[in-house]
Amino acid sequence: MPKNTPTEDEVNLFKQALDGVQPMEQDKIPPQSLSSKKNPEILEKKKQQLRNENRLAKQAAASFHFSDGFEAHFDESGPLKYVKPGTDHHEAKRLRRGDYPPELILDLHGYKKLEAKQEVAALIYTAQKKHYHCICIVHGIGTKILKQNVPSWLVQHPAILAFHQAPLEWGGKGALLALVDTL
Repeated sequence: MPKNTPTEDEVNLFKQALDGVQPMEQDKIPPQSLSSKKNPEILEKKKQQLRNENRLAKQAAASFHFSDGFEAHFDESGPLKYVKPGTDHHEAKRLRRGDYPPELILDLHGYKKLEAKQEVAALIYTAQKKHYHCICIVHGIGTKILKQNVPSWLVQHPAILAFHQAPLEWGGKGALLALVDTL
């Protein structure tokens, strides 16, 4: 006789123990499938929610006003870098070495100055909201309008702890890596 087969006595004892037991009534509501593949309405609601969040983020971020009258002066002999007073000066070195991979990347190619300013503010706001520590801003080389303005904007923002010219794999001279104070 196999091990798992109950004896006749065990079967009778089990039947006696269950004598008078009635099945329970189902009073629970089964969960609805939240799969967006099965329910396109849910997918559309999620997309709409993301669009609203992005719109609100841009509006809130645009409320931070960068001054165009302020022009930061940087050492032109080396790579472009900045460390906020009170922040460890080794942070710029860590950015240069690529110790911090960027969690958000903003490519400003094709943007006008005003649009770029709003996008940079929105990027910093989003990084703070989502607790992203490192961001990359690709300003390009081109006419140098954005290349000159982006660092001045970053210096003005209180959430920027440091920035450094990006390593080659993240854009080199045409990009900056920045550390954001996520609070």
